[in-house]
Amino acid sequence: MNAVPQAVQAPSVAPSTATASSAWSVAEVEALFNLPFMDLVWRAQQVHREHFDANEIQRSTLISVKTGGCSEDCGYCSQSARNKTELEREQLMPVADVVAAAKAAKAKGASRFCMGAAWRGPKEKDLEPVLDMIREVKALGMQTCVTLGMLKDGQAEKLADAGLDYYNHNLDTAAEFYGQVISTHTQQDRIDTIGEVRKAGINVCSGGIIGMGESRRNRAALIVQLANLNPAPESVPINNLVAIPGTPMAETKGVDNFEFVRTIAAARITMPGSFVRLSAGREAMSDEMQALCFLAGANSMFYGDKLLTTGNPDVDRDEALFEKLGLRPI
Repeated sequence: MNAVPQAVQAPSVAPSTATASSAWSVAEVEALFNLPFMDLVWRAQQVHREHFDANEIQRSTLISVKTGGCSEDCGYCSQSARNKTELEREQLMPVADVVAAAKAAKAKGASRFCMGAAWRGPKEKDLEPVLDMIREVKALGMQTCVTLGMLKDGQAEKLADAGLDYYNHNLDTAAEFYGQVISTHTQQDRIDTIGEVRKAGINVCSGGIIGMGESRRNRAALIVQLANLNPAPESVPINNLVAIPGTPMAETKGVDNFEFVRTIAAARITMPGSFVRLSAGREAMSDEMQALCFLAGANSMFYGDKLLTTGNPDVDRDEALFEKLGLRPI
């Protein structure tokens, strides 16, 4: 890739929380993507060191507390009832089982426990046991996060009252590409839920999925949408598509490793105060690939043997990698 001409060089580093006066444009973030790889990673590493200890990493564990049977048609998802995967529908886990899993995750070094349920949005009768899960996990001294789909009026406040620290609701992809991935709701529906979460005083965890057939400009546009939320999400999970048999994206080729690292770097530069998290797809990444992602500014990861319904590197492999790189847990 040729260097970006001087006239369209990427802007100076934005502040840690985006405001209307510091908004990024798609052209500016595309210019970041187009920088020579070494220049981009170097710049991202400099930004990272200005805001974080470069040798620390936050570890989260994610479990599915209610699996399968979702009414939405997300093209990447094994849990959609519309996709012909081998995943079996399961009922909501008992609170005691969730707490046991949280205790095990904490013993293995996770500081945040994330609970996901395959719903379009929670019904009131389903929300009550989730509130109990949040309270019990919080009592263990762990940060809590849930991803429950789109929220109705008043539900975010109930989650906040239970002590929820983070709500995950990914934008998934750029607005102009969204309809090629999901048709049963709009991206604005997701943005509306993020607004409800913000009003309730809960931290936002929101990112996207890379490699669903989108263009580089689409990837840049997704980063812009996230960075220009006011404020930017406190956690930004960057997922590398796991092409699951039985889903519409089963044969999607994804992106090469360098393009994925570029996306991590762009997220770090545009959202300097956010935790940028390696999420789905990490199982297929080599140690060297993950090290490049950390160098490009990733400082959070999902930790454990499973992410909802897809695999994840085991704890022993992760511990060995941390030892090699000298990374310390937060």
